[in-house]
Amino acid sequence: MSDRDADEKTGRFLVTHAEDDSAVLKNVDDGQVHTLGENPGVEPGDVLDARLAPEPPMELTWVVVEVESRRSLSVERSTEPPTARERDIGETQDEGEITREERAGKGEIHVITVPDDRTDEAVDDVLDDEGTLVRAARMDEVVRVEVRAESGVVAVRYLP
Repeated sequence: MSDRDADEKTGRFLVTHAEDDSAVLKNVDDGQVHTLGENPGVEPGDVLDARLAPEPPMELTWVVVEVESRRSLSVERSTEPPTARERDIGETQDEGEITREERAGKGEIHVITVPDDRTDEAVDDVLDDEGTLVRAARMDEVVRVEVRAESGVVAVRYLP
């Protein structure tokens, strides 16, 4: 095994930033950030199951050695209200609490109870939070995050 092989990193990476000549990937398991010295055709919101290696000679940037799989994530606010189940969860928990449940099928649903007058702010926070994409990237087959809300209840739906 060469020194380069020993320094390689295999994992699941979220593309957090991309330009024509570079990209930034975040390992969704350990949070480590890797700057690519060139963009191999990725865009923000892409998720790669890949192997990276430090780029010689300085090894300050990384190069994608192999991509096992790739998918793109989207995050959107839905015009639909939370489901009856999501509303029930929201009504039974205290403000600031979150309940995580597996979806029927694939993915998860997170229900957050917030002050009524801060619902829109909470939705904006979820939509803008890189952590939302990181959580989605950790889940196999999830490609879409849908945020539904009504006064005091925010439902974050991680969907295939």
